[in-house]
Amino acid sequence: MARRIIDISVALRSGIASDPPGSEPRIRYMNHHDTAPAMADYMGVAVSELPEGEYCAAERVDLSTHNGTHLDAPYHFFSRMDERLVPGGRPSTRIDDVPLDWCFQPGVKLDFRHMEDGYVATPGDVEAELRRIGHELRPLEIVVVNTRAGSRYGEDNYVDAGCGMGRAATLWLLERGVRLVGTDGWSWDAPFSHTRRRVAETGDAGLIWEGHRAGREIGYCHMEKLSNLEALPSDGFTVICFPVKIERASAGWTRAVAVVEG
Repeated sequence: MARRIIDISVALRSGIASDPPGSEPRIRYMNHHDTAPAMADYMGVAVSELPEGEYCAAERVDLSTHNGTHLDAPYHFFSRMDERLVPGGRPSTRIDDVPLDWCFQPGVKLDFRHMEDGYVATPGDVEAELRRIGHELRPLEIVVVNTRAGSRYGEDNYVDAGCGMGRAATLWLLERGVRLVGTDGWSWDAPFSHTRRRVAETGDAGLIWEGHRAGREIGYCHMEKLSNLEALPSDGFTVICFPVKIERASAGWTRAVAVVEG
């Protein structure tokens, strides 16, 4: 049986608009000649004694755990989670304690590319898309949301592009046993620039990060800055997205892939 592995992660790159100004990753590349003097000095030899005067290539990376394709732990959203499930809730899970079986599950894709930038998806939108693709959601399936933002990665309007998932839509998924979701947008929520406008119009601060805050009620994880989701079928694939194990962190980078059998 043929197997296709589809990369749904972005590459960490310097100098592109992948995050708000001042939050972008910075990468310093050192080639084989750059590193040779320090190694030669340590070993007590001349650089010319190394093969063609070379040592190794290496990189120094300055980044947040929320740069690049990453998996957010419930701790990122709030200090407590599961308030709906346990009286008073429980301390939010950090990335090094996220259940790994959440990160290796069948996937389903919601195609929301037609939704305008800043739109907040509702439970009705999710149900309509599941009906369209003929999929019945099952517990622990990984739900990825293909928005317009995926086509804008690296462009100046990336962080303002795409729709977001609201509190109600997020809880609708969590109530059905989903525990890990993802988006190709900068955020699981609608872009902040659109949320700020709605808060100014309504005076409702509860709109801020409403999708994320759903984790206070039922703990869950989500991936942000996914890529290439348009290459996925609607279902019939498996998502693998184990996070880098960073002690007590709110997120970890992941090389998320989708595996399509047959």
